Amino acid sequence: MSSEYTVTETLDVKGQSCPMPIVKTKQAIDDLEAGDVLEVVATDSGSMSDIQGWADGTDGVELLEQEEGDGRYTHYVKKTE
Repeated sequence: MSSEYTVTETLDVKGQSCPMPIVKTKQAIDDLEAGDVLEVVATDSGSMSDIQGWADGTDGVELLEQEEGDGRYTHYVKKTE
């Protein structure tokens, strides 16, 4: 993980497949304040493209980073407004 930001909350969506990682990510982001960073931990490989696409098409969020390893896909999403 980058040291440029601090994780505010972690969302565990391991074992869940599309569309649940996106649905739960949106719900969690809605509960955060501007500037907060949500860490999303998933096991669905499709979450890499799904969360990227959702973030690109959603105002008020920015996908900071994605990591893949050990069967896990970790996403860092910042609420910008």
